[in-house]
Amino acid sequence: MSDDALRRIAEALERLNPPPASAPDFARADAFVWHTAPDRLEPVANVSRVPLALLHGIDRVRTILLDNTLQFARGHAANNALLWGARGMGKSSLVKAIHAEVLERDLPCTLVEIQREDLPSVGRLLECLRQAPDQRFVLFCDDLSFSHDDTHYKSLKAVLDGGIEGRPANVILYATSNRRHLMPRDMIENERSSAISPSEAVEEKVSLSDRFGLWLGFHPCSQDEYLAMIDGYIQAWGLDVDPAVLRAEAIEWQATRGSRSGRVAWQFFCDLAGRMGKPV
Repeated sequence: MSDDALRRIAEALERLNPPPASAPDFARADAFVWHTAPDRLEPVANVSRVPLALLHGIDRVRTILLDNTLQFARGHAANNALLWGARGMGKSSLVKAIHAEVLERDLPCTLVEIQREDLPSVGRLLECLRQAPDQRFVLFCDDLSFSHDDTHYKSLKAVLDGGIEGRPANVILYATSNRRHLMPRDMIENERSSAISPSEAVEEKVSLSDRFGLWLGFHPCSQDEYLAMIDGYIQAWGLDVDPAVLRAEAIEWQATRGSRSGRVAWQFFCDLAGRMGKPV
């Protein structure tokens, strides 16, 4: 066999079984994104987020998650958190905004995002973070859900509560999902109807969400909450708009979208600011 063929085989084996990632210089940034092939943590210079004060209609969950994160950043006991519920109600925005709030209080906290598709590599990521015991990491997985043939959730179980090593003390997990149990209801129902031991099959599926200490529900907002969100943006950017005209246009906008949410409120505000020649 030629040297060139041996080299290609060695490179292929390295791609299949990459060496452990070394801990990067966490002083370079306050947020990182985990990538695989090869394993690495890429720093994020500017995190896309809105100020915590602009997140309206979620006061209770905002307070709970902020207190939990402050406990963690101070080195105290804290829970993993699952933010579930209505789409567009600020689940991922809240995680990023709270991270910024903790940093403003001069507490150590680094945000690390992992994509759902990369969950099988989460063990390698935790080993990388374990190498920096003086740092505090919020591991963030956005829009987490699993289909009927998806086994990625088993990788996440060990992170939350399991395995001999367990989760590093300097890491906490925040995940967002539209589903309370992270899996489709029909998937759970199918397991119940077709399994030899129905209760065991269902328990195995829903036990993942049970491993989150905090379940924070986000529910569809009322019209008053929707209008309050828009008013908050108007005041923050200093736009001068007639209240009656603003209310009429905002209600028409949500009617054409067929829904009300924080995302819809922001989209209306962006349209309004653009028409008024105001950058956001």
